[in-house]
Amino acid sequence: MATSMTKEEKYRQMIETPVEKLIPRLAVPTIISMLVTSIYNMADTFFVSRIGTSASGAVGVMFSAMAMIQAIGFTLGMGSGNYISRSLGNKDEDIAARSAATAFFTAGLIGIIIAVLGTLFSKRLVYLLGATETIAPYAQDYARYILFAAPFMLTSFVMNNILRAQGNAVFAMVGITTGGILNMFLDPLLIFGFRMGISGAAIATMASQIISFGILLYQCNMQKGSIHIRLGKFTPTLKMYGEILHAGLPSFCRQGLASVATVVLNFAAGPYGDAAIAAMSIVSRFMMFVNSSLIGFGQGFQPVCGFNFGAKRYDRVLSAYWFCVKVAVVMLTCFGIIAFVFSGSIITAFRREDAEVIWIGTLALRLQLLTMPFQAWVIMVNMLTQSIGYGFRASLVAMGRQGLFLIPALLFFPKVFDLLGLQMSQPVADMLTFVLATVIVAGVLKELKRMRAEMA
Repeated sequence: MATSMTKEEKYRQMIETPVEKLIPRLAVPTIISMLVTSIYNMADTFFVSRIGTSASGAVGVMFSAMAMIQAIGFTLGMGSGNYISRSLGNKDEDIAARSAATAFFTAGLIGIIIAVLGTLFSKRLVYLLGATETIAPYAQDYARYILFAAPFMLTSFVMNNILRAQGNAVFAMVGITTGGILNMFLDPLLIFGFRMGISGAAIATMASQIISFGILLYQCNMQKGSIHIRLGKFTPTLKMYGEILHAGLPSFCRQGLASVATVVLNFAAGPYGDAAIAAMSIVSRFMMFVNSSLIGFGQGFQPVCGFNFGAKRYDRVLSAYWFCVKVAVVMLTCFGIIAFVFSGSIITAFRREDAEVIWIGTLALRLQLLTMPFQAWVIMVNMLTQSIGYGFRASLVAMGRQGLFLIPALLFFPKVFDLLGLQMSQPVADMLTFVLATVIVAGVLKELKRMRAEMA
């Protein structure tokens, strides 16, 4: 049905379909995409952990580099996607096409630069990211192929968001999930079947990213009713980048600071040995998996929010937000309770052979799971403010959890509470971010209600 819809039909769908029906319809494919992406991220950690604790730590070290690549991809993707949604809501298709092309080709160029520079200075890079002497050789082997995939990763993130911004979440899901499923099959085959070790895991990830890129490019350019990516629409002007970055900056703050925080986490865990780095890496990957379902749901909300804000349907923006908040809190609370009960088993599944990793990781995971309902609120506040173009306020919320509060917590609490301080830093940051998000969204909701009243 999605392939046969005209642009006018899509427009009417986005501003007329009840939000309680529309958001789940758009969110389900995105939730699947996010879950599959998180699963194949966890697959690397799971299978590499079978090699040894140092190899598992290497994945955690390189995760910060991948998070930075994702940060740039999400910045351009979410920024252009939100601009596209608002432009289509305002029926300005040319601007939407220019935003898509500018984000895509910019991402490709940045990816090439990252691949070249990262490969040339890979040894310095892994130590800069927090590798120990025993972890560094594994991290270099893993980095070699991950860096080569950077251009494909970046452009795939952009295309995924371009498709979602138009209400084509199913098309985006196909590209992401196909690559993710391929990665899960290739990981054990290359690591153990071909005895390639940690390099096999990196090659599997690289291959999956290239396949996803090809599928997403086809979906963008060959599907009827989709905005096509054309070089002639590439518009590298200050105005265009300003629009993209204004909407995308919250994503960069969230993802970029997550990368910095991961580096700080690696250095903070370093004094407690490779087991601490490996344990916190496993916890981070699992928490990403739990949060991915909510982020996927929120990304179903974003195009609805952007379209209706652009169409001045502020009543639907508010209805969509409160519907998503209710679903998000219930969703993460249920996930959190289940995961809390099975925390020990979850960590054991990754590194059964190392009791220290299990001990450190179990407590860290349980402490983070206690804040799940508050994380739901924070994520939805961030997505609301970002979708309607309130870039500064969205950036503040995004910066809170991974920057304003987490990095200082990682620098302070381990010195006071030793290893427990390391484990409790993220939950403390989560609670402080909840307070910040509540203060910010109160003002935003007041403004939306005023605009709704003016339109009545």
